[in-house]
Amino acid sequence: MLSQIATPDACISCGACCANFRVSFYWAEAESMPEEMVEPLTAVYSCMKGTNQSQPRCVALQGDVGVNVSCSIYEARSSSCKEVQIADEQCNKARMKHNMIPLICVEPQDSENNDNFDQVC
Repeated sequence: MLSQIATPDACISCGACCANFRVSFYWAEAESMPEEMVEPLTAVYSCMKGTNQSQPRCVALQGDVGVNVSCSIYEARSSSCKEVQIADEQCNKARMKHNMIPLICVEPQDSENNDNFDQVC
């Protein structure tokens, strides 16, 4: 399968997870979020408005998915948002639903034979 190496800023040109999953969390987490962006889900859970529907898109997501996005409440985002990591299973599932290439993480390797050589950047 074709894949793309993940970069630290991959999320700002993606946003697929914010437009793919229901963003639900323990109700008390909503205390730090704008009231108009949250809706009750059950007696103990709330969710971000726009995510509890057949074609979810979080109300806090700004921009165009796959082009340039940001979260309007990034600092106050829920624990469920923080759990999704670049190139993890949830990330790639969302990317594929939006016809985007899945990401892979590649750990940088130190070369064993670079003694006495200048590094080219």
